[in-house]
Amino acid sequence: MPAPTNPSEIARETLRQLALRRIPPTPDNYLSLYHEIAGSRAANQDFPAPFVKRLAQRLPRDSAERLRLARQLDQALANDDTAAGARALDDYIDSLKTGDAPAWNELIAQLLRQWEGRQLGWTTARKRDSLERVLAASDPATLHGRLQALLNAWGQAPTDPELPPPVDTPRLAESVATPAPQTGSPPAPLRALDNAEAAELLEALRGVLLLALETVVPAFLGDDDELATDAALIATSVRQATDLRAFDVAARQLRKFALRLEGAAADAAEIRAALLDLLRLLLRNIDELVIDDRWLHGQIDTLRGLIDQPLDIRLLDDAERRLKEVIYKQSQLKHNLVEAQRNLKDMLAGFVDQLARFSASTDRYHGKLGSCAQKIAAARDITEIGQVLDEVMTQTVAMRDETRRSHDELQITRERVRSAEAELAAMQQALDQASRLMRHDTLTSVLNRRGLEDMFAKESARAGRRHAPLCIALLDIDNFKRLNDTLGHDSGDSALLHLTGVIRRFLRPQDTLARYGGEEFVILYPETTLDQAEAALVRLQRELTRSFFMSGQMKVVITFSAGVTPLAAGESLQQILARADAAMYRAKQSGKNQVVAAPANP
Repeated sequence: MPAPTNPSEIARETLRQLALRRIPPTPDNYLSLYHEIAGSRAANQDFPAPFVKRLAQRLPRDSAERLRLARQLDQALANDDTAAGARALDDYIDSLKTGDAPAWNELIAQLLRQWEGRQLGWTTARKRDSLERVLAASDPATLHGRLQALLNAWGQAPTDPELPPPVDTPRLAESVATPAPQTGSPPAPLRALDNAEAAELLEALRGVLLLALETVVPAFLGDDDELATDAALIATSVRQATDLRAFDVAARQLRKFALRLEGAAADAAEIRAALLDLLRLLLRNIDELVIDDRWLHGQIDTLRGLIDQPLDIRLLDDAERRLKEVIYKQSQLKHNLVEAQRNLKDMLAGFVDQLARFSASTDRYHGKLGSCAQKIAAARDITEIGQVLDEVMTQTVAMRDETRRSHDELQITRERVRSAEAELAAMQQALDQASRLMRHDTLTSVLNRRGLEDMFAKESARAGRRHAPLCIALLDIDNFKRLNDTLGHDSGDSALLHLTGVIRRFLRPQDTLARYGGEEFVILYPETTLDQAEAALVRLQRELTRSFFMSGQMKVVITFSAGVTPLAAGESLQQILARADAAMYRAKQSGKNQVVAAPANP
């Protein structure tokens, strides 16, 4: 049968085919079947793909984040994935909203101030050389980030009040531009000096040497009065020296002093190592003696974590503060626990006494019954038996009352024992909870370094068994010091709580958040590739900028820079954190509020 060509016939045939094929008569089904019968093709209702692709190619790609999002959009268009393309386009538009134009006016003003400043170790020639390398960047965003990092380095250098202002003389410019000799290389020969310059140089060197002997060296001698006295004597010799022979005598004294100082430093290092070994031995002994006291394990693990890494005064102070808090809580709970145990012992002793009294009553009852049985056997008439039965009934009633009283007392004792057991269990649980607090940060309630180490050990072992990826991100709040200085430390603590609250809301149940120190946080992303972890951090940045932090009546936008990297086989926590820290530093240099991904080392 030839295909119908008249529109009416095509419409009639379409309705007939819908009925024959039992297809729901929806507009889409009717349109599709109509064109099938007519042999025509439906017009494309979607937006023209060539125009969308051309539009995507014209999107700005002037930063790493926009380049990544534009590539995602290109890939979605190439795969004809409408949903992925819509998500990529939304993310790109959001990145345009959150991106701020670099503040070049503030940066140039800071450059002028720092250029005229006198920083220790930053000569005019070194500043000029560093600035020329930074200006080689072609990307405006990269140039802004590098210049900001350079100015931060200048600003963090200590000011040298004795450094004279720069003098634009050819001789000084040449001397400053000369590269400094490397450590261990022979000193550069002095140029010829006149008497005045030589005397000035000699006094300057004398001042430097006296500064070292009178200020720097005594600070490291501690309680060694003998070495401190020797240093003072050498300083006196240097101050009184007026000729080469006197300086030679002081130099020989200084060499001998240096040898003694080296020996004292070696002895101090040995004493420190011996004390740490004794502490490790003591902790191991305590751990073996308190197998059932799980509430002590948190303190022991904390001390082990401290002595197994390079000692740091801030870590020691923080551990001391947290140990004092936990020890105080546990001392209160321990006192109640001992009191409850003593009450339980008293109740058990009373229970034993009650059993003894009940046993004695039972023996007396048995004795009375035996006597009554003998009287019944010896009775000659019913009247004698009646008297014996009265006695038996009297003893039986007394025994019943005694049994009931003992039963009631035992019931009360059992309830008291159950209550004491429940109280002991609650106290033991509270002690364990106080011990577990040693693994959590007291301010934010997230894991601390010790807790992070435990979770990393578990997640890395699980990733190795399952051959699954594991990524670690290191976050640092941008401009946190300025926030503290401007709004106060209480607002700084509230900002940390705000950040952890936002992060927790957008983490998966299997992810782990820990406070690494100060304003730095670590996130573990198990079973997550590097691209997925990077995208998760970008989403987190976007959500954080939408959620304002309220300091009084002021709205404050908190941002962070992050570095993320995957775990390589056999890597330790310190190794992977070092790589994440380097990536985070690059994110800071790129203008902050950035995420930089660092692949694993090959």
